[in-house]
Amino acid sequence: MLYSVIMFIVSALFAVLGIAIYKGKTDLIHDYHQTNVTDKSAYGKAFGKAMLVIATVMLLSGIAGLFENSDILAVVILIIGLVIGTGCIVAVQRKYNKGVF
Repeated sequence: MLYSVIMFIVSALFAVLGIAIYKGKTDLIHDYHQTNVTDKSAYGKAFGKAMLVIATVMLLSGIAGLFENSDILAVVILIIGLVIGTGCIVAVQRKYNKGVF
């Protein structure tokens, strides 16, 4: 139960940050990761969507954790989803910043 509560709280935090970035608050992303970005609006929308993917995965993992004997499933969902979400962020960085770092 504690795992699910933590996942719900962290998911809500990521969702709030993702929505803020999507709406144009790109200053929430470190300046270093925006050095070569020319279209901040499109960058913010793409990065915000990637953050929402991660928030959704955490929410799904928390929901899976509520079911009895599904601890392994919840962790598998979380790991696979975080890999996908991180891949989305890397893709955004490569597209808009011409590299990850």
